[in-house]
Amino acid sequence: MSAVSQAFRAERIKLTTLRSLWVTPLLSVLLTVGATTAVGAALGDKDRNITDDPGVGIFYGLNFGQVAMVAFGVLLIGQEFNTRMIDVSRTAVPRLGRLYGAKLALAAPIGLGAGAVGTAGAYAGYAATVPADWHGPAFARAATAGVLYPAFLVVFCLGATALFGNLTAAMGLLTPTVFLLSPLLGGVPGLREVFQFLPDRAGQYALHYADDPHLAYGHWTGLAIMALWTALAAYGGLRAMQRRAKCP
Repeated sequence: MSAVSQAFRAERIKLTTLRSLWVTPLLSVLLTVGATTAVGAALGDKDRNITDDPGVGIFYGLNFGQVAMVAFGVLLIGQEFNTRMIDVSRTAVPRLGRLYGAKLALAAPIGLGAGAVGTAGAYAGYAATVPADWHGPAFARAATAGVLYPAFLVVFCLGATALFGNLTAAMGLLTPTVFLLSPLLGGVPGLREVFQFLPDRAGQYALHYADDPHLAYGHWTGLAIMALWTALAAYGGLRAMQRRAKCP
């Protein structure tokens, strides 16, 4: 078995043996599908925010499911920082790039899987309660974004946690920002022009069917902005770990 395969296998074992890790993606799917189905059943075609833009209703549950994905990305590496197990991991896998890459290689597919199952379940739950248009470019784009968004979010949070080097700091900053501050302040005139470029705001715009004249970019561009943030966070996390490794 190659060194790369061994590093990935070690990360997979950590995931399967720590309940706090493997439960969070499942919780994300349950929240995403459950909240969407419940809102569709409760409001049906009564809420114009849902009927005018089906993407709002279909991915309503993602507002809650994404919090679990944030926690998953943070916990994947943050627990090792707080328990100092990162030193043990570095002893077992001396090359930081290989260790970090194994974590990313584990995080991204799980995020994609959660996104695929959550998106399929959300569409099914929504279709059972609210009539919707399942054809056209908006449907294809929103479904693609629904699969990619959780994967980008997990990798972004993993990289941000590596950058902070602390689980508590990462969880305390990322969770309220994604769940509360970004959605609330993103609609305030004057702040909207800045907050629209945050990764979660940009990525979620690709989930919508309708255009938003207040945004400076299109749906696909929003997804690209989130992908750029994700790449920067992943690279920044690696560089931060390398710098800390050189410190006495």
